[in-house]
Amino acid sequence: MALSKGWQHFKTITKHRHLVMKHCFQVGLYRRGLAHDLSKYSWTEFRAGIRYYQGTRSPNTAEREAMGYSLAWMHHKGRNKHHFEYWTDILPGTKTYGPVPMPTQYLVEMVMDRIAACKVYKGKDYHDGSALEYLEQSRDTGLMHPETRAKLSFLLTMLRDQGEKETFRFIRQVVLRGLPYGPDTASPTQAH
Repeated sequence: MALSKGWQHFKTITKHRHLVMKHCFQVGLYRRGLAHDLSKYSWTEFRAGIRYYQGTRSPNTAEREAMGYSLAWMHHKGRNKHHFEYWTDILPGTKTYGPVPMPTQYLVEMVMDRIAACKVYKGKDYHDGSALEYLEQSRDTGLMHPETRAKLSFLLTMLRDQGEKETFRFIRQVVLRGLPYGPDTASPTQAH
């Protein structure tokens, strides 16, 4: 049974990784695509996949439910800068831990990660609004810097409303070039 779950988990994370890589390549983010989620193959993270694999959600969620925490997740978020949870630091003004804005390349990788995760876990039920729906249902986004949250929401809303092709074009031509975007700037269709 463990061997079967391990094989299924390996196929799932590899499929996800390849989708993220493909999407990152489509927007010109080659290095991030190649490096994406390599830590999932480490024993700390892969072990949770063997033990808690279900195929419809992250094994880290099941590990958290069983143990009260997820060692695999703590390992993963500490090594993968495309997770907003990585981007916390001691804030100079308050001397307390808090979120800081994500650099652009990791924000874009996070967008690709969310799209790919929804495609893998939702299968034929995936649609361009899936990643935005997942974001809106999340309870942990209070840990995300407001600027990061606004940019992520903007891009996932564009994905829902304008589709993958237009969103990826916008990411290539606007976001990764460092041009301003978001709810307070010109409409994405005006930026060419």
